[in-house]
Amino acid sequence: MDLNLLRALDALLQENSVTRAAERLGTSPAAASRTLARLRRAVGDPLLVRAGQEMVPTPRALELRDEVRELLRGCDDVLRPGAGFEAVHLQRTFTVQATDLLLAGIAGPLTERVRAAAPDVDVVFLPEALEGGPALRQGPVDVELGVLGRLDPEIRTRRLARRALLGVARKDHPLFRKRIDARRFAAADHIGISRHGKGVGPIDEALAEHGLRRRIAVVVPSHTSAMILARDTDLVALTMAAWLPGTTDALGLRTFPIPLDLAPLDLGMAWHPRNSADPGHRWFRDQVAAAVQEVAGPGHVVGPGHLPRHGKEFDK
Repeated sequence: MDLNLLRALDALLQENSVTRAAERLGTSPAAASRTLARLRRAVGDPLLVRAGQEMVPTPRALELRDEVRELLRGCDDVLRPGAGFEAVHLQRTFTVQATDLLLAGIAGPLTERVRAAAPDVDVVFLPEALEGGPALRQGPVDVELGVLGRLDPEIRTRRLARRALLGVARKDHPLFRKRIDARRFAAADHIGISRHGKGVGPIDEALAEHGLRRRIAVVVPSHTSAMILARDTDLVALTMAAWLPGTTDALGLRTFPIPLDLAPLDLGMAWHPRNSADPGHRWFRDQVAAAVQEVAGPGHVVGPGHLPRHGKEFDK
């Protein structure tokens, strides 16, 4: 049966009046009367019969009234995005691609949120081994998290937080004996962080504007290995402001502002548009966003919006 005809039947059975049903449907009484005639033929019952100045439902109409109302409610739930979704019933695995520094900060809060609301949801964290655009498009990755760049044009993004870039070195590093200016910062030996083994990045561009260069003595693929190496040597690494302060202190490290004019890091989330309207995926994205903002703190949270299509990596 035509869904519009079903809605007309519902209006007629609820109102017991052709005129009032027409008003409810936004049509004319004549059109509603013709629809009633069609319904009578389809059902094989008069449905509404005249009783003085009013119309009253037949026994068959009374049988149909609640059934039709429930049927329409079910149709509306099917057609309404996310209707009837309850995270507690979700059984699914989501994959998140993120740097180890971000992972170390959000894995705990995200896991707690997911387990509390959806105990049958599993989360798989992947390293930044796959190119974000194709991985999101092809499906191995549900969400990419970090300083985003080089994404396919159709990829959707959401801003999550903004953090300053800081230097980090062991607490008794010679750098801390005097004020750290651009020249002293450049003179220190540095740890490069790049999963591609690159040797230059935004820091070097900023130093070049001052006519300075730094020596990148070691390049490592992760922030975790960089911080451990900084703990055991006189090398300087990079980190984000107020991110994992307990871990930094436990490692015997100390952070310091980089004496250069550097843009803050925009942390964001990316996903493929085929998942945008999926209620389960949308719920999971909200959990990821909440976990990042919980760790970042209210002073570092940015409003909703899209990220630039081409961003700079954490280091290079």
